[in-house]
Amino acid sequence: MDQPHALLLDALIGQVVVVDMASTYVCLGTLVAYDRVFLELVDADLHDFRDSKKNRETYVFDSVRFGIRRNRARVLVRRDEMVAITRFADISES
Repeated sequence: MDQPHALLLDALIGQVVVVDMASTYVCLGTLVAYDRVFLELVDADLHDFRDSKKNRETYVFDSVRFGIRRNRARVLVRRDEMVAITRFADISES
């Protein structure tokens, strides 16, 4: 595994994160592990914006304000789909 990237992801283990994906999905949950292919999140909300009237930013901001709508006990997210990963605590409402 690429060491600098591993160190960056290591700092997020155990943190609640938002994983923005290139597709119509976003995933919010606690990052517990990763490998070359997947991120593993628990107590997660995997949300498809095709099923929603909200845009990505509004949905994430609402999750910060009202809590994560858990719909997966455990989910594996493909790293090659990831556009960004952000600590939930770093999401700004302003």
